[in-house]
Amino acid sequence: MTWVKICGNTSLEDARLAIELGADALGFVFTESKRRVTPAQVAAMTEHLPADVERVGVVESHDAGEIAEMVQEAALHAVQLHGGVDLALIDKLRGILGSDVGILQALHWVVGTDSSVQLHADLREIAAAGTVDRILVDSRVGSAGGGTGVSFDWKAAGLVLKEATGDLKLIVAGGLRPENVAEAIRELSPWGVDVVSGVEASPGRKDPVRLAEFLRLAKSR
Repeated sequence: MTWVKICGNTSLEDARLAIELGADALGFVFTESKRRVTPAQVAAMTEHLPADVERVGVVESHDAGEIAEMVQEAALHAVQLHGGVDLALIDKLRGILGSDVGILQALHWVVGTDSSVQLHADLREIAAAGTVDRILVDSRVGSAGGGTGVSFDWKAAGLVLKEATGDLKLIVAGGLRPENVAEAIRELSPWGVDVVSGVEASPGRKDPVRLAEFLRLAKSR
């Protein structure tokens, strides 16, 4: 059964609905975004959420101390790192956070280009370091590396991912929605999927019908 993260949550109501419908994890965006929230806002939500649903903070900071403070204040179970592979940062975070807090590394396929060489190199570097066990591959459109609603070339990326992921758990994001999540899972056989705009009524607000359909289809695979 595919692991599913519902990202870009901005309200307790939406977070609770995602959990009720079967989400394994909730994502909260701390980077520049229409869906941006503060650690204090997330803390006000997490105290009302069950402990067995993973809470993931999306960050672009390269300051390990700052990230650790976010984790503590917002009561997160994991962080999702954007802004390029920084193994020194990951090592510092492991030293501060220990093994109890998960670290997900986000990588990107730039839409309209062949990103296979860079993706392959990043995956090999991460696998060799052995400091993270989950990677998230998202689409990048211009400077936007998440929440774009645009999918990447699954067939081209699939060749790289099957060869280079090794023991890394692959999470697929970027342009996923109820209409295509089953196809993405068939093409890439990921450990998990991550969705934002594909289940929204507007930025930061979930559409209950689309959310339910996405989770139904993803969890049936």
